[in-house]
Amino acid sequence: ATGLGGTTGAGRSAERIERMEPVRERRIRVTFNADTHASIQWNFKPQQSEIYVVPGETALAFYKAKNPTDKPIIGISTYNVVPFEAGQYFNKIQCFCFEEQRLNPQEEVDMPVFFYIDPEFAEDPKMAKVDLITLSYTFFEAKEGQKLPLPGYQNCSSSEHLKPSHTQHITQLAPSLLPPGGNKEAQSSKWLSRSGCGCSV
Repeated sequence: ATGLGGTTGAGRSAERIERMEPVRERRIRVTFNADTHASIQWNFKPQQSEIYVVPGETALAFYKAKNPTDKPIIGISTYNVVPFEAGQYFNKIQCFCFEEQRLNPQEEVDMPVFFYIDPEFAEDPKMAKVDLITLSYTFFEAKEGQKLPLPGYQNCSSSEHLKPSHTQHITQLAPSLLPPGGNKEAQSSKWLSRSGCGCSV
């Protein structure tokens, strides 16, 4: 499935990803934004302000969330991509969106986002002048009966999950993007195992 305006495309098959040919002449700056709704008392921010990618190349980024309170809080996030038209080419292989995430008092976690921009991006005349894409996440407190402002095309399937072998693959693909300090593979494994988003290959 591909994303429609402002939403991201679901992760494609592992075989397709392995066959992708990077389009080296189309360098794209991807920036990251983090917001929290007034309903949730979390600190939430991207671990990097920007990274540079090319279509057909996988990339790994991290967000950090902390519960600074003395009580457990369950959060849930939604996302968006700007410019609107670029969303169909932004494919998340694995992320933390649309699933409840529980943080205990004072707990802090790193949340990985593994993604790529489809090589077809470089062939679309409408994308000819696009060299900047922004990925934004907003966390809300999860409450019974709450309805999130979901994108027009939801591409996460809760029936799909990242396989354990893919966790190691992620940490090997982009080691320079891993957050500082600690055992990053263990941190990623911990988070990926608790994250239920089905944006996975």
